[in-house]
Amino acid sequence: EVQIVESGGGEVQSGGSLTLSCVVSGFEFRSYSMSWVRVRQGSGKGSEWVSGINPDGSHTSAPDSVKGRFTHTRDNTKATMYLQMTNLKPEDTGLYYCARGWGLGDFRGQGTQVTVSS
Repeated sequence: EVQIVESGGGEVQSGGSLTLSCVVSGFEFRSYSMSWVRVRQGSGKGSEWVSGINPDGSHTSAPDSVKGRFTHTRDNTKATMYLQMTNLKPEDTGLYYCARGWGLGDFRGQGTQVTVSS
């Protein structure tokens, strides 16, 4: 059974930082690209891909909206993935998911809430 558990969310002020974690089980983590996806409440835009990382962690990609502020890493020995977020903005507020695959993914966890106040 695929299990994905995100943690690390919280409430911070604009300009603050948070680091999200994602622990997975039930599949061979080291063989999959992984992504972070978010849903921004009230935006009406649905799921938004935030960052992707290849299986060995040597390549990441992100949209311009977070590039330079978010750092995506993984530890295949721990089946864990991280998203270090800095210089957070109110528009980063949302529910953040860890997803298996590149893009919106085929499996996600329950998500962790990030709230950035101005």
